[in-house]
Amino acid sequence: MDAQTIAAAGLPALGWALHGGLLLRRLTTARRDPLTGLHTRAGWTARAEHLMAKHANALVLLVDLDDFKAINDTHGHAAGDAVLAATADRLTDWCARHGIAARLGGDEFAAIVTDPDRTPGLLPLRTALDQPVTHNGHALRVSASVGHCHRSDLTVPVLTDALSAADASMYAAKGHGRRNTR
Repeated sequence: MDAQTIAAAGLPALGWALHGGLLLRRLTTARRDPLTGLHTRAGWTARAEHLMAKHANALVLLVDLDDFKAINDTHGHAAGDAVLAATADRLTDWCARHGIAARLGGDEFAAIVTDPDRTPGLLPLRTALDQPVTHNGHALRVSASVGHCHRSDLTVPVLTDALSAADASMYAAKGHGRRNTR
C-alpha cells in the first residue's frame, strides 16, 4: 500500500474521532452552566436522584437570591453575573466533597449533600451567601433565601418530593423577610 491509500483509509476514522470529540464536548457543556461551571438542572437531577436513593442522611437545598433583579437593574448584567458566580462558588465550597451543587436557572440554585454533619451547617451557609460581592469597586449587597429538606423527613424518599418540600421551606423563609433559612 502506498501512503495515499493509507491516508485515504484513515480519513474516515479521523473524521469520526473528531465528530465524537465534538459531541462529547457538547454533551458536557449542556450539563454545565457556562457562567458558574455548576451542573445544570438536567445534569444535577440524575446525580441527585442517585445520591438521594443511596444516602439515608441526604439533605436537599434550594437557594434563591433575594432582589436579584435590582442588582441587574442598578449595576448591570456583568454585576449580576459576578453575584451568580460568587453564589455558585460559595455553595460549592459549602458542599465540599460531600455533595453537588447546581444552577437551576436564573438566580435559583440547588444542592444535595450526602451527610449534612460533614458540612459547616445551614447558618454558616446563609452567612456565606449573604456576604457582599465586589464588582468594579462596588460592594454589592447580596442575600439569599434557603430552603431544605432532609431525606428522613419524607414518607417516600424521592428527589421530586424533597425539592417540593425544600421549595415550600424556601418560600416560607422568604415570607419571613430577607436573609432567612427554613
